Amino acid sequence: MLPLAVVALLLLIVPSGHGAPDIDRTAVDWKTPAEIKWVRNAAGTNESAVLFGDPSKPGPYNRFFVVLSGTWWMGTGETFDPESTVPAPAGSYVIHYANKVHYDGAKAEETIIQVWGMGPATSTPAEKR
Repeated sequence: MLPLAVVALLLLIVPSGHGAPDIDRTAVDWKTPAEIKWVRNAAGTNESAVLFGDPSKPGPYNRFFVVLSGTWWMGTGETFDPESTVPAPAGSYVIHYANKVHYDGAKAEETIIQVWGMGPATSTPAEKR
């Protein structure tokens, strides 16, 4: 068994990973919470952040959702009808397929969703005008 003083000395001289050199960011990349730039939409109803990729490149792209809390209500078709929406309760996984007509949102309760996908994301009114 090593004496306590020897163990303490080893802890001081053996590298722990703190202050370690950077890893190859082309192999593994990340953003810390402080590096994520959140942008609020014009209506002030949600925020989004680009985590990966170039949102200026053309799509179309699918979008993916997880309902974290509350209920997310979804509808399809060219007539916007909130009364015909179907519920996706917390824990649900949702896909918005590109170039398809859909609408969704929260109703009477606070709902938190996580959305991801490639951009740019576009939005077209459900009803033809």
